[in-house]
Amino acid sequence: MSDLTRLTAAELAGRIHAREVSSVEVTQAHLDRIEEVDGAVHAFLHVDTEGALDAARAVDARIASGEQPASPLAGVPLALKDVLTTEGIPTTCGSRTLEGWLPPYDATVTRRLREAGVPILGKTNMDEFAMGSSTENSAFGPTRNPWDRDRIPGGSGGGSSASLAAFEAPLAIGTDTGGSIRQPGSVTGTVGVKPTYGGVSRYGLVAFSSSLDQAGPCARTVLDAALLHEVIGGHDPLDATSVDAPVPAVVAAAREGARGDLTGVRVGVVREFSGNAASAGGSASAGGEGYQPGVLTSFEAAVQQLRELGAEVVEVSCPNFTLALPAYYLIAPSECSSNLARFDAMRYGLRVGDDGTRSAEEVMSLTREAGFGAEVKRRIMLGTYALSSGYYDAYYGSAQKVRTLISRDFDAAFERVDVLVSPTTPTTAFKIGERADDPMAMYLADLCTIPSNLAGNAAMSVPSGLSADDGLPVGLQIMAPALADDRLYRVGAAYETARDAAEGPLLNRVPELKGAAL
Repeated sequence: MSDLTRLTAAELAGRIHAREVSSVEVTQAHLDRIEEVDGAVHAFLHVDTEGALDAARAVDARIASGEQPASPLAGVPLALKDVLTTEGIPTTCGSRTLEGWLPPYDATVTRRLREAGVPILGKTNMDEFAMGSSTENSAFGPTRNPWDRDRIPGGSGGGSSASLAAFEAPLAIGTDTGGSIRQPGSVTGTVGVKPTYGGVSRYGLVAFSSSLDQAGPCARTVLDAALLHEVIGGHDPLDATSVDAPVPAVVAAAREGARGDLTGVRVGVVREFSGNAASAGGSASAGGEGYQPGVLTSFEAAVQQLRELGAEVVEVSCPNFTLALPAYYLIAPSECSSNLARFDAMRYGLRVGDDGTRSAEEVMSLTREAGFGAEVKRRIMLGTYALSSGYYDAYYGSAQKVRTLISRDFDAAFERVDVLVSPTTPTTAFKIGERADDPMAMYLADLCTIPSNLAGNAAMSVPSGLSADDGLPVGLQIMAPALADDRLYRVGAAYETARDAAEGPLLNRVPELKGAAL
């Protein structure tokens, strides 16, 4: 493995901009790493070698001419989740329905990355149309966790998180509808951030659930995530849900947090998501219902670390958070039922049975049967039922009322504290296939992450060490009010700095990958 693939994005940017190394060298090192190990990991669905190198050459030429780099990340390559459109480069959303589709335009996130001089290495694997918590629902095969290739890398953005943990990319973009950035970050030992809803444009993000979907940064350090957040964030007139407000000062907050002082910061431990153990000095050894004991032990240690950094820690109850999971699984399928109606075999994508003898309705039915996988079909059916005449108020309408109650819980909590914390996910990475036939067990992976999507506030997962149960990564979730994303970065960076000082960077302990395809 090249030493260049071990550096952080901030370190790479510093060296590129100082002309100590070229962007072409850095990009090629990561392309070589992808070629070496991705047969074993399957993080990528498409690798754009020439496009990435062309972008790197342009950065090098600009720097050589004496111009300022286009952004603080200019020249640092990135992996892009395959749910964001890329002009002339395949965008499949992990589905046979869009296999081979070449979008005629870039998503706003894609355009901002290009304008910032960030070479895009390729498109990463994902659960089909972002529906899943394991990346097993991809039509193109599962991605494997670099920590243990028999286990899942999280979902739906498992390809992005795995590319970071396998050192195939120093940065990645994910999307988070119910935890699809944070849960993969947790189980791969990486950093994942769901910005405030509307803080990053959704234009060109193929919609799953329009009121929940949010693109965000994935990285190996909190500072790297902050640098990427500033590149992709900001108002976009092409997105009606985009927030017309400045991007919070996330980079400054990360740098401040790295100094390791949280004096004056009030941290609330969510009672409902702490396994009834780790909130106020109680023992986590016995675990809590649905929570792995090693996850709670790690969480308890993280909370203690925040105290030692000067934070005031209190327990906070958010009683309606326990209703978040059932509410989400009415709202998200309802919106996906509506959004996925556009894949009708008439305009683009897969078309099956069009032999001149069948009606448009028959072709549409055959195409959707062949193109959509089992989980997508399940959610379409759930959503269609929830929206149907006579059931709308009882199901979708009631779920929206619960959503309001969850937002009120957050509002009340943030009157008392600056941030909330919980485990990111109740367990470490489970084995591939282990929950494939049990949708409810799969859905529980997002138990702690869903409330922030329903309320639209900001949330982050930062690595909190390895579980004593199985030696696999655990994540600490930090939640902040809407448009207070900078709080995540200050607390996350402070905790990361203290943890690294005590244990060393977590990803230094990823087992060496041998590149043989499985």
